[in-house]
Amino acid sequence: MPEQTLDPTLLSLLACPQDKGPLSLVQDQDGSGWLYNPRLHRAYPIDDGIPVLLVDEARDVTDAEHEAFIAQG
Repeated sequence: MPEQTLDPTLLSLLACPQDKGPLSLVQDQDGSGWLYNPRLHRAYPIDDGIPVLLVDEARDVTDAEHEAFIAQG
């Protein structure tokens, strides 16, 4: 389970600013929480519990990271 948690209601309301689709809460190898868009392979940071849904702040994920994030659910 990701260290950073978001209220489930808030998570259900958040959408990717690029494709307007749903995001998943995931954790990377360092234990940092991210909001992940599996359709675009893009991850948005969570800074002190606040989602940063800015296209310029998102990062592309590798194929290996994508597989790990998908496995998290």
